[in-house]
Amino acid sequence: MSLLDRVTQAFTERLGSTPAVVVRAPGRVNLIGEHTDYNDGFVMPMAIDRAVWIALRPRTDAHVHVHSLDFNDSRTFPLDALQHANAGWIEYLKGVAWALQEAGFALQGWEGVLSGDVPAGSGLSSSAALELATARAFATVSNLPWHPARMAKLAQRAENQWVGVNCGIMDQMISAAGQAGHALLIDCRSLETVATPLPAGTAVVILDTGTRRGLVDSAYNERRAQCETAARFFGVPALRDVAVEMFEAQADELDPLAARRARHVITENARTLEAAEVMRQGDADALGRLMNASHTSLRDDFEVSSAALNAMVACAQQEPGCFGARMTGAGFGGCAVALVNAADAETFASRVATAYETATAIKPSVYVSEATAGAQVL
Repeated sequence: MSLLDRVTQAFTERLGSTPAVVVRAPGRVNLIGEHTDYNDGFVMPMAIDRAVWIALRPRTDAHVHVHSLDFNDSRTFPLDALQHANAGWIEYLKGVAWALQEAGFALQGWEGVLSGDVPAGSGLSSSAALELATARAFATVSNLPWHPARMAKLAQRAENQWVGVNCGIMDQMISAAGQAGHALLIDCRSLETVATPLPAGTAVVILDTGTRRGLVDSAYNERRAQCETAARFFGVPALRDVAVEMFEAQADELDPLAARRARHVITENARTLEAAEVMRQGDADALGRLMNASHTSLRDDFEVSSAALNAMVACAQQEPGCFGARMTGAGFGGCAVALVNAADAETFASRVATAYETATAIKPSVYVSEATAGAQVL
């Protein structure tokens, strides 16, 4: 049963009528451009065919009633008396309601059933999918204008200030604005986006290592501080403003650790812009080489990979039909991503899963994924 059918059926069984509307918002995988978003740089995510779905109908009062099929849990909150609590999944919905109201939007209550198939903690942005599905639900019942970039910024504010996770804008932006068949080149300073087609005859395969990120919060804050220190050294607002040539001319004057961190961000921005160009040319080989180089940089200069991620990437890169592979997401666990020949995708997925399990004794999850549209009303 599809998730659309599942939430629709559950809504009908619980509430005695068909839903007035169903919304969905996707997770994402980032093809290239990692740890560049909070440096005002460039990223290249795509919205994936795993998403959060909400079947709902409006209420006449200012309350939201939601049942999560995944947690088998029902929660309620009032829009006119929002209170923060460490209450798990419902805080994401409350945070979006808070951010929308803080931005001046008048919200109507609703009741619904939600479910999703974005694996939590895998680095595929299950939280952004939940936030943007919630924003789409509120926008629909409250007759709000849907501006993807604005809604993405409000969802990011909800995660930063209500949930308390200091994320960049990429995850919410791609969940709000994704386009089917395309990745999205996002300028994280201006939020300008350029839909960039995947090379013809290729498929994207998500390789979940089965490990979850352990040190990511402290390491993320540490890396961010190191990047800010390097930007101050170069006298610029963010490392996005440092060209590769400028870095190479002055790198010897930097602390060696800060230099490695800065080199990753500066070269990764250059790789991401080059990736957009070779994708427009349909050059899968060149895109794969850039993905491989990105992983090396993340592993050696930014030091956010892990033994499991390195093993998964090595297994992928050794397979025929693989153009390139890299870790994706914050690092220290979670997923890698590979660009492969579409005709070989299922065989590739099976062979890499077997090779990785042999190498690590960990059973992975592997998904051949399609690029889908962003948050939408069905």
